[in-house]
Amino acid sequence: MSFQQNRINRRESLAKVGLGVPAFSMGLTGCRTLNKSARELKADFVVIGGGLGGCASALSALRSGLSVIMTEETDWIGGQLTSQGVPPDEHKWIESFGCTRTYRELRNAIRNYYKKNYPLTPAARDRKNLNPGSGSVSRLCHEPRVALACLEAMLRPFVASGKLTLLKETIPTAVETDNDEIKSVEVMDLRKNAHLVLHGRFFADATELGDLLPLAQCEHVVGTEGKRTTGELHMPENASPENQQAFTMCFAVDHAEGENHTIDKPSEYDFWKAFVPDITPPWPGRLLDFTYTHPSSGLAKRLGFNPTGPHKLGIINLWTYRRIVAAKNFMPHSGLRDVSLINWPQNDYLLGNLVDVTAAERQRHIDRSKQLSLSLLYWLQTEAPRDDGGRGWPGLRLRNDVMGTDDGMAKFPYVRESRRIKSLSTILEQHCGVENRMKVLGLKNSKGLRAKRYPDSVGIGHYQIDLHPSTGGDNYIDFAALPFEIPLGALIPRRLKNLIPASKNIGTTHVTNGCYRLHPVEWNIGEVAGILASESIAQATTPEHFYRSKKQLADFQNTLIKRGVEIRWPENFETAS
Repeated sequence: MSFQQNRINRRESLAKVGLGVPAFSMGLTGCRTLNKSARELKADFVVIGGGLGGCASALSALRSGLSVIMTEETDWIGGQLTSQGVPPDEHKWIESFGCTRTYRELRNAIRNYYKKNYPLTPAARDRKNLNPGSGSVSRLCHEPRVALACLEAMLRPFVASGKLTLLKETIPTAVETDNDEIKSVEVMDLRKNAHLVLHGRFFADATELGDLLPLAQCEHVVGTEGKRTTGELHMPENASPENQQAFTMCFAVDHAEGENHTIDKPSEYDFWKAFVPDITPPWPGRLLDFTYTHPSSGLAKRLGFNPTGPHKLGIINLWTYRRIVAAKNFMPHSGLRDVSLINWPQNDYLLGNLVDVTAAERQRHIDRSKQLSLSLLYWLQTEAPRDDGGRGWPGLRLRNDVMGTDDGMAKFPYVRESRRIKSLSTILEQHCGVENRMKVLGLKNSKGLRAKRYPDSVGIGHYQIDLHPSTGGDNYIDFAALPFEIPLGALIPRRLKNLIPASKNIGTTHVTNGCYRLHPVEWNIGEVAGILASESIAQATTPEHFYRSKKQLADFQNTLIKRGVEIRWPENFETAS
């Protein structure tokens, strides 16, 4: 039985006996009595979730001298970079500035891993900013396993010294609180069906969906807040917790002309072949088609696809868009082929959510999203229109080994939207959206326009505000954003004293989540969470005091700067290449 199926069966068993599985929303909206027979572990800092934010928060806390326990639901740490299979989405200045020192350390480690272990061509080996996949979506497209190896290497010394306890295939099931503080978190080892109780002085929720928030009764938001609440220009009109961005089950393929790797026809293929998204403004036809809604313009555009060479039709070649291995970068004797990561508009799943649904419903949506992805592959192999007038590429081969799964799908859904804490300060579109900020400031053009400067900035980032079509019927919400700052107030819950968000669960809105959810920003958030925990312990205080006290805030920001966290954009960054 595969790792994935084992995990599914154990989650279903938990649901049947009424144990809390927060992503399933099993009715555990608060705390419950912990399992008194469970084994107990203790650390200074407990990080629930081993994605990019979790790894960054654990690493920064460990380098501060804390002991750390980190859990991870799958058997791969790294989240969207590894178990979800998504190459890093980054801004255009990333090679020069706009991320933390440790995130750059990770990027350099990935490049060095290829240079040390792969038969690169001399030209590729000499390239300072090597892009192994030569993908157009990022300046660093690479295989998930390479990022996994690099993340594990960064944490390995702390595992060896006993400072880090890493609990894989482990999920939170209950939280014990007292006087607005978390005392412990109960977790379930999915391999052994065994409970553990984790004690800590500070806790981070670094899960992909904000799993700890409902268990700890942390005030939070799900879905759309509604225009009346936030006043944001692009916020959907009505508040709706059920209206969340699509998620995607990613997969990887290579291609060999003249070979036939056509998969069996997926059981839901006929449904997905005919499926037309019911969204507003309307999708231009069937989802399984190369015509889609262009995110920024809203116009119907054709996407190109050709795994054998340049495309003739379409605005981009989807084959090279998220390509994670480019054969041209490796010596001919290596036998390496192009490998492309499939995370396209065509496999965004719109028919249900992963947050605040039952275990059975959640699993049904994951299964159906896999059917969508497999149907997309089968359509590409058999029916997709080719530039030469033919149909299909039977030489496309599903690369199970790239994702480390039996079915070839990623180990975990690519999650774009999480539960979000109700924080001391909330990041609004008015702070970073170009059009909305111009309107607020009464400007007629965007020349010299800058995002809001937060006195409590603890990091920076940039990305287009990019919301994929939603389960509530919204088409793309996609528009220009300004290079932004990350305010400390967005990382501090309104009530709980020792819980720190360390992923996509900070105090953004449905709209601003669209630019704060990407790889380098998640890492920055996580890194700050770990330093915030260590400084709070060192000064016997709480994170809120760093927000309230000007002196403590200034000292904390200086600490971040010394640790390599950039908290302001350079004044002349717009002219940088």
